[in-house]
Amino acid sequence: MMTRQVAIIGGGPAGLMAAEHLSAAGFSVTVYEAMPTFGRKFLLAGKSGLNITHAEDFDRFAGRFGSPSSRMQPALDAFTPSDVRAWAQELGTETFVGTSGRVFPVAMKASPLLRGWLARLGNQGVVLKTRHRWTGFEGGGYRFETVDGDLLIRPDAVILAVGGASWPRLGSDAAWVPWLKAEGIAVTEFQAANCGFDVAWSDVFVERFAGAPLKSVSTRSDAGTYQGEFVISKHGIEGSLVYAHSAVLRELINRDGKAALDVDLVPGRSFDRLVRDLSRQDAKASFSNRLRKGAGLDGVKAALLRELIPDVNRMPPEDLARAIKSLPIPLLRPRPIAEAISSSGGIAWDELDSGYMLKRLPGLFAAGEMLDWEAPTGGYLLTACFATGLAAARGVEDYLKTE
Repeated sequence: MMTRQVAIIGGGPAGLMAAEHLSAAGFSVTVYEAMPTFGRKFLLAGKSGLNITHAEDFDRFAGRFGSPSSRMQPALDAFTPSDVRAWAQELGTETFVGTSGRVFPVAMKASPLLRGWLARLGNQGVVLKTRHRWTGFEGGGYRFETVDGDLLIRPDAVILAVGGASWPRLGSDAAWVPWLKAEGIAVTEFQAANCGFDVAWSDVFVERFAGAPLKSVSTRSDAGTYQGEFVISKHGIEGSLVYAHSAVLRELINRDGKAALDVDLVPGRSFDRLVRDLSRQDAKASFSNRLRKGAGLDGVKAALLRELIPDVNRMPPEDLARAIKSLPIPLLRPRPIAEAISSSGGIAWDELDSGYMLKRLPGLFAAGEMLDWEAPTGGYLLTACFATGLAAARGVEDYLKTE
Protein backbone atom coordinates (compact mmCIF):
# COMPACT_ATOMS: atom_id res chain seq x y z
CA MET A 1 0.00 0.00 0.00
CA MET A 2 1.29 3.44 -0.90
CA THR A 3 2.20 5.71 2.02
CA ARG A 4 -0.50 8.31 2.62
CA GLN A 5 0.58 11.91 2.05
CA VAL A 6 -0.15 14.53 4.73
CA ALA A 7 0.55 18.24 4.30
CA ILE A 8 0.88 20.50 7.31
CA ILE A 9 0.59 24.19 6.54
CA GLY A 10 2.34 26.22 9.21
CA GLY A 11 5.63 25.52 10.95
CA GLY A 12 4.88 26.71 14.47
CA PRO A 13 4.37 24.59 17.61
CA ALA A 14 0.98 23.15 16.58
CA GLY A 15 2.12 22.20 13.09
CA LEU A 16 5.43 20.72 14.20
CA MET A 17 3.76 18.66 16.93
CA ALA A 18 1.33 17.27 14.36
CA ALA A 19 4.24 16.45 12.04
CA GLU A 20 6.06 14.61 14.83
CA HIS A 21 3.12 12.34 15.59
CA LEU A 22 2.14 11.59 12.01
CA SER A 23 5.67 10.85 10.81
CA ALA A 24 6.21 8.52 13.76
CA ALA A 25 2.95 6.78 12.78
CA GLY A 26 4.33 6.05 9.31
CA PHE A 27 2.74 8.76 7.18
CA SER A 28 4.63 10.79 4.60
CA VAL A 29 4.60 14.31 6.05
CA THR A 30 5.57 17.64 4.52
CA VAL A 31 5.47 20.88 6.49
CA TYR A 32 5.01 24.07 4.48
CA GLU A 33 6.11 27.28 6.20
CA ALA A 34 5.69 30.75 4.67
CA MET A 35 8.64 32.31 6.52
CA PRO A 36 12.36 31.69 5.88
CA THR A 37 12.67 29.66 9.12
CA PHE A 38 10.45 27.59 11.39
CA GLY A 39 9.04 28.56 14.77
CA ARG A 40 9.71 32.28 14.52
CA LYS A 41 7.01 33.23 17.03
CA PHE A 42 8.19 30.38 19.28
CA LEU A 43 11.71 31.83 19.22
CA LEU A 44 10.54 35.38 19.91
CA ALA A 45 8.44 34.19 22.84
CA GLY A 46 11.58 32.59 24.26
CA LYS A 47 13.76 35.68 24.07
CA SER A 48 13.03 36.64 27.67
CA GLY A 49 12.85 33.01 28.85
CA LEU A 50 10.67 30.38 27.21
CA ASN A 51 7.62 29.76 29.41
CA ILE A 52 6.75 26.34 28.05
CA THR A 53 3.91 25.30 30.37
CA HIS A 54 2.57 25.70 33.92
CA ALA A 55 2.82 23.40 36.93
CA GLU A 56 -0.44 24.30 38.71
CA ASP A 57 -3.14 21.74 39.48
CA PHE A 58 -4.24 20.25 36.14
CA ASP A 59 -7.98 20.80 36.66
CA ARG A 60 -7.31 24.49 37.21
CA PHE A 61 -4.92 24.55 34.25
CA ALA A 62 -7.48 22.99 31.93
CA GLY A 63 -10.07 25.59 32.90
CA ARG A 64 -7.92 28.55 31.87
CA PHE A 65 -9.17 28.68 28.28
CA GLY A 66 -12.53 30.38 28.79
CA SER A 67 -15.71 28.96 27.32
CA PRO A 68 -13.88 26.56 24.93
CA SER A 69 -12.19 24.84 27.90
CA SER A 70 -14.61 21.89 27.88
CA ARG A 71 -14.16 21.39 24.15
CA MET A 72 -10.36 21.46 24.50
CA GLN A 73 -10.33 19.15 27.53
CA PRO A 74 -9.73 15.89 25.60
CA ALA A 75 -6.74 17.41 23.79
CA LEU A 76 -5.30 18.75 27.04
CA ASP A 77 -5.91 15.42 28.80
CA ALA A 78 -3.88 13.73 26.06
CA PHE A 79 -0.93 16.13 26.35
CA THR A 80 -0.74 17.54 29.85
CA PRO A 81 1.84 19.95 31.25
CA SER A 82 3.69 16.91 32.65
CA ASP A 83 3.75 15.44 29.16
CA VAL A 84 5.16 18.70 27.81
CA ARG A 85 8.03 18.53 30.30
CA ALA A 86 8.71 14.87 29.49
CA TRP A 87 8.68 15.64 25.76
CA ALA A 88 11.16 18.50 26.22
CA GLN A 89 13.38 16.22 28.31
CA GLU A 90 13.44 13.69 25.46
CA LEU A 91 14.73 16.45 23.20
CA GLY A 92 17.54 17.22 25.64
CA THR A 93 15.87 20.23 27.28
CA GLU A 94 15.65 20.02 31.06
CA THR A 95 12.97 22.20 32.66
CA PHE A 96 12.31 23.70 36.08
CA VAL A 97 9.33 25.21 37.89
CA GLY A 98 9.67 28.88 38.80
CA THR A 99 8.30 30.47 41.96
CA SER A 100 5.13 31.48 40.07
CA GLY A 101 4.48 27.91 38.93
CA ARG A 102 5.60 28.68 35.38
CA VAL A 103 7.82 26.09 33.74
CA PHE A 104 10.99 27.12 31.88
CA PRO A 105 13.91 25.36 30.20
CA VAL A 106 16.99 25.44 32.42
CA ALA A 107 18.79 27.20 29.57
CA MET A 108 15.94 29.79 29.47
CA LYS A 109 16.08 29.74 25.66
CA ALA A 110 13.83 28.43 22.89
CA SER A 111 16.52 27.87 20.26
CA PRO A 112 18.11 24.67 21.67
CA LEU A 113 14.68 23.03 22.02
CA LEU A 114 13.65 24.04 18.50
CA ARG A 115 16.93 22.79 17.01
CA GLY A 116 16.52 19.43 18.70
CA TRP A 117 12.91 19.24 17.58
CA LEU A 118 13.65 19.98 13.93
CA ALA A 119 16.49 17.44 13.99
CA ARG A 120 14.10 14.77 15.30
CA LEU A 121 11.56 15.60 12.59
CA GLY A 122 14.25 15.34 9.93
CA ASN A 123 15.36 11.97 11.28
CA GLN A 124 11.74 10.78 11.12
CA GLY A 125 11.58 11.68 7.44
CA VAL A 126 9.52 14.87 7.68
CA VAL A 127 10.11 17.15 4.68
CA LEU A 128 10.47 20.74 5.90
CA LYS A 129 9.83 23.42 3.30
CA THR A 130 10.29 27.13 4.03
CA ARG A 131 9.24 30.10 1.88
CA HIS A 132 6.11 28.22 0.82
CA ARG A 133 3.20 30.59 1.40
CA TRP A 134 -0.28 29.11 1.16
CA THR A 135 -2.43 31.30 -1.11
CA GLY A 136 -5.75 29.45 -1.04
CA PHE A 137 -7.73 26.59 -2.55
CA GLU A 138 -7.66 25.70 -6.23
CA GLY A 139 -9.13 22.78 -8.15
CA GLY A 140 -9.53 20.59 -5.11
CA GLY A 141 -5.97 21.31 -4.03
CA TYR A 142 -3.87 23.87 -2.16
CA ARG A 143 -1.95 26.59 -3.98
CA PHE A 144 1.41 27.88 -2.69
CA GLU A 145 3.61 30.77 -3.70
CA THR A 146 7.28 29.75 -3.60
CA VAL A 147 10.62 31.17 -4.69
CA ASP A 148 10.48 28.76 -7.64
CA GLY A 149 6.97 29.75 -8.71
CA ASP A 150 3.48 28.57 -7.85
CA LEU A 151 2.90 25.07 -6.52
CA LEU A 152 -0.35 23.07 -6.36
CA ILE A 153 -0.62 20.05 -4.05
CA ARG A 154 -3.35 17.45 -3.51
CA PRO A 155 -2.36 15.40 -0.46
CA ASP A 156 -4.55 12.81 1.26
CA ALA A 157 -5.08 15.09 4.27
CA VAL A 158 -4.08 18.58 5.36
CA ILE A 159 -3.66 20.23 8.75
CA LEU A 160 -3.88 24.01 8.85
CA ALA A 161 -1.75 25.47 11.64
CA VAL A 162 -0.98 28.96 10.36
CA GLY A 163 -1.78 30.86 13.55
CA GLY A 164 -4.15 33.66 14.43
CA ALA A 165 -3.62 37.37 13.83
CA SER A 166 -1.04 38.47 16.43
CA TRP A 167 2.55 39.32 15.49
CA PRO A 168 1.79 39.19 11.73
CA ARG A 169 5.40 40.06 10.88
CA LEU A 170 6.27 36.58 12.11
CA GLY A 171 3.81 34.92 9.75
CA SER A 172 0.41 34.72 11.46
CA ASP A 173 -1.41 37.35 9.41
CA ALA A 174 -4.88 35.70 9.18
CA ALA A 175 -4.78 35.92 5.37
CA TRP A 176 -6.62 32.57 5.34
CA VAL A 177 -9.85 33.93 6.83
CA PRO A 178 -11.59 34.91 3.55
CA TRP A 179 -10.62 31.60 1.92
CA LEU A 180 -12.32 29.58 4.65
CA LYS A 181 -15.29 31.92 4.80
CA ALA A 182 -15.75 31.43 1.06
CA GLU A 183 -16.12 27.70 1.81
CA GLY A 184 -18.88 28.44 4.33
CA ILE A 185 -16.68 28.12 7.43
CA ALA A 186 -17.68 30.39 10.33
CA VAL A 187 -14.72 32.39 11.66
CA THR A 188 -15.05 34.59 14.74
CA GLU A 189 -13.40 37.98 14.31
CA PHE A 190 -9.89 38.15 15.71
CA GLN A 191 -9.15 40.48 18.61
CA ALA A 192 -6.03 41.28 20.59
CA ALA A 193 -5.38 39.03 23.60
CA ASN A 194 -2.65 39.29 26.25
CA CYS A 195 -2.26 42.90 25.20
CA GLY A 196 -1.62 46.35 26.56
CA PHE A 197 -4.15 49.19 26.62
CA ASP A 198 -4.23 52.82 25.59
CA VAL A 199 -4.58 55.45 28.30
CA ALA A 200 -5.00 59.21 27.78
CA TRP A 201 -1.80 60.21 29.58
CA SER A 202 -0.77 63.85 29.69
CA ASP A 203 2.27 64.83 27.66
CA VAL A 204 4.18 65.71 30.84
CA PHE A 205 3.51 62.30 32.39
CA VAL A 206 4.56 60.45 29.21
CA GLU A 207 7.73 62.51 28.85
CA ARG A 208 8.84 61.72 32.40
CA PHE A 209 7.60 58.18 32.97
CA ALA A 210 7.14 56.28 29.68
CA GLY A 211 9.00 53.01 30.14
CA ALA A 212 8.94 53.18 33.95
CA PRO A 213 7.90 49.97 35.75
CA LEU A 214 5.24 50.14 38.43
CA LYS A 215 6.66 47.59 40.87
CA SER A 216 5.15 45.74 43.83
CA VAL A 217 1.53 46.55 43.06
CA SER A 218 -1.61 44.47 42.77
CA THR A 219 -4.27 44.78 40.08
CA ARG A 220 -7.95 43.88 40.24
CA SER A 221 -10.73 43.23 37.75
CA ASP A 222 -13.41 40.59 37.24
CA ALA A 223 -10.54 38.32 36.20
CA GLY A 224 -9.26 38.33 39.79
CA THR A 225 -6.47 39.95 41.81
CA TYR A 226 -2.83 39.60 40.80
CA GLN A 227 0.37 40.98 42.27
CA GLY A 228 3.57 41.95 40.49
CA GLU A 229 4.51 44.82 38.19
CA PHE A 230 3.58 46.43 34.90
CA VAL A 231 5.00 49.19 32.73
CA ILE A 232 3.85 52.69 31.88
CA SER A 233 4.18 53.07 28.11
CA LYS A 234 3.87 56.17 25.94
CA HIS A 235 0.50 54.84 24.84
CA GLY A 236 -0.81 53.45 28.14
CA ILE A 237 0.03 50.33 30.16
CA GLU A 238 1.51 46.95 29.31
CA GLY A 239 3.16 43.94 30.91
CA SER A 240 2.22 40.53 32.31
CA LEU A 241 0.19 42.02 35.16
CA VAL A 242 -1.96 43.83 32.59
CA TYR A 243 -2.21 40.81 30.29
CA ALA A 244 -3.76 38.79 33.12
CA HIS A 245 -6.81 41.06 32.90
CA SER A 246 -6.83 41.72 29.16
CA ALA A 247 -9.70 39.42 28.13
CA VAL A 248 -12.09 40.82 30.74
CA LEU A 249 -11.08 44.43 30.09
CA ARG A 250 -11.33 44.02 26.32
CA GLU A 251 -14.86 42.64 26.60
CA LEU A 252 -15.90 45.48 28.94
CA ILE A 253 -14.67 48.00 26.38
CA ASN A 254 -16.52 46.13 23.62
CA ARG A 255 -19.71 46.21 25.66
CA ASP A 256 -19.58 49.57 27.43
CA GLY A 257 -17.02 51.55 25.46
CA LYS A 258 -14.83 51.88 28.54
CA ALA A 259 -13.11 49.94 31.32
CA ALA A 260 -10.70 50.54 34.17
CA LEU A 261 -7.94 48.52 35.79
CA ASP A 262 -7.98 48.92 39.56
CA VAL A 263 -4.52 49.23 41.12
CA ASP A 264 -3.43 48.90 44.74
CA LEU A 265 -0.17 50.86 44.99
CA VAL A 266 0.75 49.41 48.41
CA PRO A 267 -0.66 45.87 48.61
CA GLY A 268 1.51 45.08 51.62
CA ARG A 269 -0.07 47.77 53.78
CA SER A 270 -3.64 47.62 55.09
CA PHE A 271 -6.09 50.47 54.60
CA ASP A 272 -6.33 51.15 58.36
CA ARG A 273 -2.57 51.29 58.76
CA LEU A 274 -2.26 53.58 55.75
CA VAL A 275 -4.84 55.97 57.23
CA ARG A 276 -2.92 56.04 60.53
CA ASP A 277 0.45 56.61 58.83
CA LEU A 278 -0.89 59.40 56.61
CA SER A 279 -2.70 61.07 59.56
CA ARG A 280 0.59 61.33 61.48
CA GLN A 281 2.20 63.49 58.80
CA ASP A 282 2.72 67.21 59.36
CA ALA A 283 0.00 69.06 57.47
CA LYS A 284 2.50 71.85 56.70
CA ALA A 285 4.88 69.44 54.93
CA SER A 286 4.81 69.16 51.15
CA PHE A 287 2.49 66.61 49.65
CA SER A 288 5.47 64.73 48.22
CA ASN A 289 7.00 64.35 51.68
CA ARG A 290 3.71 63.33 53.27
CA LEU A 291 3.18 60.74 50.56
CA ARG A 292 6.72 59.40 50.82
CA LYS A 293 6.80 59.22 54.62
CA GLY A 294 3.20 58.17 55.18
CA ALA A 295 2.72 55.72 52.31
CA GLY A 296 6.20 54.99 50.99
CA LEU A 297 5.24 56.39 47.59
CA ASP A 298 7.42 58.46 45.31
CA GLY A 299 8.55 58.43 41.68
CA VAL A 300 6.14 56.92 39.19
CA LYS A 301 3.64 55.79 41.84
CA ALA A 302 3.28 59.29 43.25
CA ALA A 303 3.13 60.73 39.75
CA LEU A 304 0.40 58.27 38.77
CA LEU A 305 -1.73 59.46 41.69
CA ARG A 306 -1.31 63.07 40.59
CA GLU A 307 -1.99 62.16 36.96
CA LEU A 308 -5.27 60.41 37.67
CA ILE A 309 -6.51 62.57 40.57
CA PRO A 310 -5.50 66.20 39.97
CA ASP A 311 -6.58 67.41 43.44
CA VAL A 312 -5.14 64.42 45.28
CA ASN A 313 -2.89 66.68 47.39
CA ARG A 314 -5.99 68.19 49.04
CA MET A 315 -7.54 64.87 50.07
CA PRO A 316 -7.92 64.07 53.78
CA PRO A 317 -5.93 61.01 54.95
CA GLU A 318 -8.83 58.55 54.73
CA ASP A 319 -9.75 59.52 51.16
CA LEU A 320 -6.10 59.54 50.13
CA ALA A 321 -5.60 56.08 51.59
CA ARG A 322 -8.66 54.86 49.70
CA ALA A 323 -7.26 56.25 46.46
CA ILE A 324 -3.87 54.64 47.04
CA LYS A 325 -5.45 51.26 47.78
CA SER A 326 -7.88 51.41 44.85
CA LEU A 327 -6.72 53.60 41.97
CA PRO A 328 -8.67 52.98 38.74
CA ILE A 329 -6.71 53.54 35.52
CA PRO A 330 -9.27 54.41 32.81
CA LEU A 331 -8.60 52.50 29.57
CA LEU A 332 -9.50 53.67 26.08
CA ARG A 333 -8.92 50.58 23.93
CA PRO A 334 -6.66 47.54 23.57
CA ARG A 335 -3.40 48.08 21.74
CA PRO A 336 -3.42 46.93 18.08
CA ILE A 337 -3.53 43.19 17.48
CA ALA A 338 -0.18 43.37 15.65
CA GLU A 339 1.43 44.11 19.05
CA ALA A 340 -0.49 41.49 21.02
CA ILE A 341 1.14 38.32 22.33
CA SER A 342 -1.81 36.28 21.09
CA SER A 343 -5.29 36.67 19.64
CA SER A 344 -8.81 35.59 20.44
CA GLY A 345 -11.21 34.50 17.73
CA GLY A 346 -10.74 32.09 14.85
CA ILE A 347 -12.49 29.05 13.41
CA ALA A 348 -15.72 28.40 15.31
CA TRP A 349 -15.72 25.16 17.30
CA ASP A 350 -19.02 24.07 15.75
CA GLU A 351 -17.19 23.79 12.43
CA LEU A 352 -14.94 21.01 13.78
CA ASP A 353 -15.63 17.40 14.60
CA SER A 354 -14.06 15.70 17.62
CA GLY A 355 -10.93 14.95 15.57
CA TYR A 356 -10.40 18.63 14.65
CA MET A 357 -11.55 18.09 11.05
CA LEU A 358 -13.64 20.75 9.33
CA LYS A 359 -17.05 19.15 8.83
CA ARG A 360 -17.65 21.00 5.57
CA LEU A 361 -14.24 20.09 4.13
CA PRO A 362 -13.44 16.41 4.81
CA GLY A 363 -9.73 15.76 4.97
CA LEU A 364 -8.93 19.28 6.16
CA PHE A 365 -8.04 19.76 9.83
CA ALA A 366 -7.08 22.80 11.92
CA ALA A 367 -5.09 23.36 15.11
CA GLY A 368 -3.43 26.00 17.26
CA GLU A 369 -4.33 29.68 17.34
CA MET A 370 -6.49 29.36 14.22
CA LEU A 371 -9.22 28.07 16.50
CA ASP A 372 -11.53 30.27 18.57
CA TRP A 373 -9.90 30.22 21.98
CA GLU A 374 -7.54 32.33 24.02
CA ALA A 375 -5.29 31.68 26.97
CA PRO A 376 -3.56 33.80 29.60
CA THR A 377 0.20 34.08 29.63
CA GLY A 378 2.01 31.57 31.81
CA GLY A 379 2.61 28.61 29.47
CA TYR A 380 -1.07 27.98 28.75
CA LEU A 381 -0.99 29.20 25.16
CA LEU A 382 1.99 27.12 24.12
CA THR A 383 0.74 23.95 25.80
CA ALA A 384 -2.64 24.28 24.08
CA CYS A 385 -0.93 24.73 20.70
CA PHE A 386 1.03 21.51 21.31
CA ALA A 387 -2.10 19.70 22.49
CA THR A 388 -4.39 20.77 19.63
CA GLY A 389 -1.67 19.99 17.09
CA LEU A 390 -1.41 16.49 18.49
CA ALA A 391 -5.20 16.12 18.58
CA ALA A 392 -5.49 17.15 14.92
CA ALA A 393 -2.74 14.67 14.00
CA ARG A 394 -4.63 11.87 15.69
CA GLY A 395 -7.74 13.01 13.87
CA VAL A 396 -5.87 12.69 10.56
CA GLU A 397 -4.63 9.26 11.55
CA ASP A 398 -8.15 8.04 12.31
CA TYR A 399 -9.54 9.64 9.15
CA LEU A 400 -6.99 8.06 6.82
CA LYS A 401 -7.31 4.64 8.44
CA THR A 402 -11.07 4.61 7.93
CA GLU A 403 -11.34 6.48 4.64
